[in-house]
Amino acid sequence: MYYAIISEDIENSLALRMEARPAHIARIKKLKDDGKLLLVGPHPAIDSEDPGEAGFTGSLVIAEFDSLTGAKAWADEDPYLLAGVYAKVIVKPFKKVDL
Repeated sequence: MYYAIISEDIENSLALRMEARPAHIARIKKLKDDGKLLLVGPHPAIDSEDPGEAGFTGSLVIAEFDSLTGAKAWADEDPYLLAGVYAKVIVKPFKKVDL
């Protein structure tokens, strides 16, 4: 089943994000390589695809895991969370609908 991992950044997180980004991206690439990634991306702090120094306010990962417990365990090991980028992380089931 898919799970949505919705993360909210601390204020002024850009420097911490940049430092932890390589490890964060490596984990995301592993999900993709394993065929489990549906969607991923950050939430820009301003209405722009390239927010520059404004940075980001959070992230969204939608991926397949064996269980909610497994999704939460994966989210708990995110380098952004471990580096203090995220103030809050919510993990919940996600149902993909094909229209």
